[in-house]
Amino acid sequence: MKNRPSYSIASVDHALLLATALQLEGSLSVSDAAERLGVARSTAHRLLSMLVYRDFAVQRADRRYAAGPVLSLGAHSQSRTALLRSVAMPHLEALVDRVQESANLVVLVGDHVRFIGSVECAQALRVGNREGMVFPAHLASGGKLLLADLPEGQLETTYSQERWGDRSDPLPDLARLRRDLATVRRRGFAVNAEGTEAGVTAVGRAVRVGGAPAEAAVSVSIPTVRFSSDRLVELVAALAVTTTDIERDMEAALHE
Repeated sequence: MKNRPSYSIASVDHALLLATALQLEGSLSVSDAAERLGVARSTAHRLLSMLVYRDFAVQRADRRYAAGPVLSLGAHSQSRTALLRSVAMPHLEALVDRVQESANLVVLVGDHVRFIGSVECAQALRVGNREGMVFPAHLASGGKLLLADLPEGQLETTYSQERWGDRSDPLPDLARLRRDLATVRRRGFAVNAEGTEAGVTAVGRAVRVGGAPAEAAVSVSIPTVRFSSDRLVELVAALAVTTTDIERDMEAALHE
């Protein structure tokens, strides 16, 4: 289980969270940044100024801050991701209230999933906030769901030896991965039993807006010691409610 280091530095953590938000969601004002981090406007301004100094951010003419040269994503992707997160967060909070476990929203970035929204539950033993983190898509519950919806041939491209390069971790076995993804498509949900983190089990379900292929996934992350197969029906049902609500609200927001 990934836990916050005992030596963690709040200012570093805050700067990294802001950099992630700028990259994935687009521009932020000082007030936006302060609210997101729960800090004073003066603190948020200092953090943003340092990101500008190191080219992680730029300040626009309207005084808002946007991703700088070090961070790159297309504007359309940013706006869509920002809208998706905004729509989903209240539903993640409702999901946490419903199941009393931590919940996350992830998107696919190459062969990894990035956590763009995370809500911790209140239990003493819990999976912590994962926002901004990345995990291998073929191991994560949300990643499996997003890979299962890729167009024909894209899975092979994503996991080609040429693209994988000389990484230290082994290239996934494509035949086995295809079988796993076929199971995910048949069931409509995915399970990650300590595939990405020891001590953590996650269950996920895809978000599909307007009948399109999955563009995100919602997962519930649980300390493995508290997970049992008896809870699977409850968790999948709760995820179904959450993803349906997000899809409905996202479609409405896109047509406003």
